[in-house]
Amino acid sequence: MTKSEIRDFFSRTASSRIHWKKRNSFYHRSLEKYIAFIIPEGKKVLEIGCGLGDLLNATKPSYGMGIDFAKEYIESARVKYPSLHFEVDDIEELKLSDTFDYIILSDLTNCLWDVQKALHNIRKLCHSHTRIVISQYNFRWEPVLKAGELVGMKMKQPAQNWFTTRDLQSLLLLEGYQTIKIERKLLFPKFIPIINLLFNRIFANLPIINHLDLVNLVIARPVLNDNQQYSVSIVVPARNEKGNIENAIKRTPEFGTRQQFIFVEGNSSDNTFEEMLRVKEAYPEKDIVVMKQSAKGKGNAVREGFDVADGEILMILDADLTMPPEELPKFYDALRYNKGEFINGSRLVYPMDKNAMRFLNLLGNKFFGWFFTYLLGQRLTDTLCGTKVLYKRDYEKIIQNRSYFGDFDPFGDFDLLFGAAKLNLKIEEIIIRYRDREYGSTQINRFSHGWLLIKMSAFAAKKLKFM
Repeated sequence: MTKSEIRDFFSRTASSRIHWKKRNSFYHRSLEKYIAFIIPEGKKVLEIGCGLGDLLNATKPSYGMGIDFAKEYIESARVKYPSLHFEVDDIEELKLSDTFDYIILSDLTNCLWDVQKALHNIRKLCHSHTRIVISQYNFRWEPVLKAGELVGMKMKQPAQNWFTTRDLQSLLLLEGYQTIKIERKLLFPKFIPIINLLFNRIFANLPIINHLDLVNLVIARPVLNDNQQYSVSIVVPARNEKGNIENAIKRTPEFGTRQQFIFVEGNSSDNTFEEMLRVKEAYPEKDIVVMKQSAKGKGNAVREGFDVADGEILMILDADLTMPPEELPKFYDALRYNKGEFINGSRLVYPMDKNAMRFLNLLGNKFFGWFFTYLLGQRLTDTLCGTKVLYKRDYEKIIQNRSYFGDFDPFGDFDLLFGAAKLNLKIEEIIIRYRDREYGSTQINRFSHGWLLIKMSAFAAKKLKFM
């Protein structure tokens, strides 16, 4: 079909769309639930190919704009959702010029004439934090969906594009986007109570099986570089680390427009707090803040340190210095050059010093790396490396969204990782060499802490995958 014939088809069949949506209401409600989970409430949202506007409305935007090239859809959507905005427009000949926080293309790549041109045009609607959310059918379902059209269970469609997720990722890359993650959902698109629980809540979210799901959800972002320099706050949580405090200052290279060191002491018995005060006096040219945490646990120390930080970029440096402070500029550059939006350290690639990590700890770290890659939809090799770096503006968004998970993490690592993933921040890893301690001993209890990490992982699976 030509492009004009495709346009005529959708205009001609617009009046029957309501009938077909009712017949397949479970599919459409499920898609609305999945995309509303991805997009936080109160965002500025654009849906391209909005149809009747139901999906756009489900995201609860602060400002919602829907465009479609079929004026029949736009007229119906304006009546149905008067608080939203709808315009006749064609993404391949785009007139709209505003920018949005989230841009949705739902079941659209299969019927566009030129998908790459559409992605090219979308860039002018993006700011640096825009997220593109694309839902499309799994190409493996083509014969099933065609059969559904033949027997009258699905609305007949013109000849369609059948993109694999790899095809779509290639087009996104060509047009200057970075894929953040791919989610797969809906193994059985009709509602039958027990079947829905087993197939769509459980089986559809399991590794390998999920490659058979009907819906592929691709989340991407535009890659924009401004080469700007930023101020940095380095939070150093410390308990019984007296011998490492001064080296944290001496060994950290100069980078950024300004550096702030925030030492947070956690009920030490070796005069760590007094050493922090001494170091602050010994280096008056440095911006050093010394404080005692109000509760227990590294997570609490990091949060209270971040609360008083005034840098544009926030960093965590563990006071044991097993992650060398000399490596911090790599994290800074990865963030400011927009290679990622949440930069995580990985200790498990390079060979590490003989006594840096006990064998059971190493196995546990590798397991959690694999499990979190599956859980978050982004590759992670080391979830428990203490060094994590992000913009303060993004951390403030994590705070606003923290109620979704609650206060469940005494370590702080999972709280930040889950929060970043829920906000669809692009996570990238910096491979570092993990060193032996020069002072003190590890404060990790491999069995009790390991069990706690397993429980937190199960909690996250329920909140992020099996919801």
